[in-house]
Amino acid sequence: MAAPVLSIENAGLVQGSGWLFRGLDIFVGERDRLALVGRNGAGKTTLLKLLAGTVTMDEGRRTVRPGARVVLLEQDPDVTAFATLRDYVMAGDAPEAYEVEALADQLGVDLERAAATASGGEKRRAALARALAEDPDVLLLDEPTNHLDLAAIEWLEEYLQRFRGAFLTISHDRMFLSRLTKSSLWLERGLLRRAEVGFGGFEAWTEAVYAEEAKNADKLDTKLKQELHWLARGVTARRKRNQGRLAKLDELRTTRKAMVGPQGVAKLATSAEESKTKVVFDAEHISKHFGDRVILKDFSLRVTRGERIGVIGANGAGKSTLLKLLTGEIQPDSGKIKRAATIQSILIDQGRKKLEPGKTVRDILADGGDWVDVGGTRKHVAGYLKDFLFDPNVLEAKIETFSGGERSRLLLAREFARPSNLLILDEPTNDLDLETLDLLQEVIDDYAGTVLIVSHDRDFLDRTVTMVVALDGSGKADVVAGGYSDWERKKREVANPVQTPVGAARAAAASPARKTVKLTYIEQRELDGLPAVIEALHRDITAAEATLADPALYTRDPKRFDKVNRDADAMRAKLAQAEERWMALEAKTEAMAS
Repeated sequence: MAAPVLSIENAGLVQGSGWLFRGLDIFVGERDRLALVGRNGAGKTTLLKLLAGTVTMDEGRRTVRPGARVVLLEQDPDVTAFATLRDYVMAGDAPEAYEVEALADQLGVDLERAAATASGGEKRRAALARALAEDPDVLLLDEPTNHLDLAAIEWLEEYLQRFRGAFLTISHDRMFLSRLTKSSLWLERGLLRRAEVGFGGFEAWTEAVYAEEAKNADKLDTKLKQELHWLARGVTARRKRNQGRLAKLDELRTTRKAMVGPQGVAKLATSAEESKTKVVFDAEHISKHFGDRVILKDFSLRVTRGERIGVIGANGAGKSTLLKLLTGEIQPDSGKIKRAATIQSILIDQGRKKLEPGKTVRDILADGGDWVDVGGTRKHVAGYLKDFLFDPNVLEAKIETFSGGERSRLLLAREFARPSNLLILDEPTNDLDLETLDLLQEVIDDYAGTVLIVSHDRDFLDRTVTMVVALDGSGKADVVAGGYSDWERKKREVANPVQTPVGAARAAAASPARKTVKLTYIEQRELDGLPAVIEALHRDITAAEATLADPALYTRDPKRFDKVNRDADAMRAKLAQAEERWMALEAKTEAMAS
């Protein structure tokens, strides 16, 4: 194995009165694509800063290959010292101005925007432009998709797929991680494990680790044995519950598809009595403008009790405006909206403004008392905290001591204790770890009322909503029964309609004659054979990753582990070459036909 570009050895860091972690080893190779996964508070962000060199270890050594450039994209970039976003971006490690301009243009960053008034999304895109312009050998990404809209996330995915350096990322975005990563780092209970499987295989790997620990639990003391059994049972039970919930969600989506008319307008025929009890919002032909800007035009939507509606679109497309229209905070310019008279709503926004830093957890959840009413049931506040993955010992802790993810979880606990029948979630996944996301999905599934979700997290939408409303920023709203993947599939079908043989023949007859130029015989043979080669490489890489996912393989047979790891790296390199060659030949074919 080649020497790593970046590594830390025997790393230890003291936090408060004890060690956050100790004896950690990490290496980052030239083309590594690493996911760093762990609970909020486990130390993921701190570990990233140790790798970047911005935090000093209490023990251990950090090594960077001479001449290698390591760049960290922080969760909350500090732009306060700069007049404009341009000043901030250009303050990086001597980026070339033309590169910064090009990246800013692709990311949609207004470099002349005053830094003090920039939104979270604008600051994040500016930070990305700065980091990428520095041409790093190792890119460290801390929640890179936070505050980005779907277009920016997809652009970043495409950029990282072409990126020639290595990257290590922390992210709650399952789809982002699954599409990009090839190896996983798991930080848990002060231990760091590595598996040569991408995030797509992470859950299977962790289950295997828990199962192995459970087998060895009889060698440990009783307390630790109980903890390990609880962990193993908890992971397995949650997987089964999630599978059951997804099956239930599919049934709801099937029902919803029957309600959507041929023009994509969500309608449901109900009796007058049913309308009083089942219809939460009924928007008919509504339009909304702000000056010359069209937010919605002739839009209709009926939302019934218990539905989960996902609202997507670019930043500024009008997602928040649509929510305000539905809830009556603002009124449409034309059309009408009927609302159920009994709506009791709660809003969970990404700003966490309802949490006062000087208050304690007990103050926030129980107004300083011991009990909290949840859905008509009285619960002790310590027990309720466990439901949201908190240690009951944090009852007297001040809010200001919690991480961003822990504050988000505490806000969820506070709001879900209030009586309501309408839940509005504005970017609820920001700062949440994957386990808390699982918890949030369970809570949404169990919620008896209606849910409106604004989110850029594609996997989260796939797991929670029954219908997607996609805003394009020009006044058009596309309504699709299902989740994000269903909307994406429809968008592809519209962009690339499948023609019938008769339609294809007519299109060919109507099109002008094109010059017929062919690839060489050897090139055509190569093009014809590449799909099979690519498929075989994908299959072999998957098999190798499954072998490497065995948590005991390295200790049982280190030579075989190294061989399988080397073979997997070689196959990934061949796959990249094959895919690039296929794209080059396809591009040549298209160029000759045009």
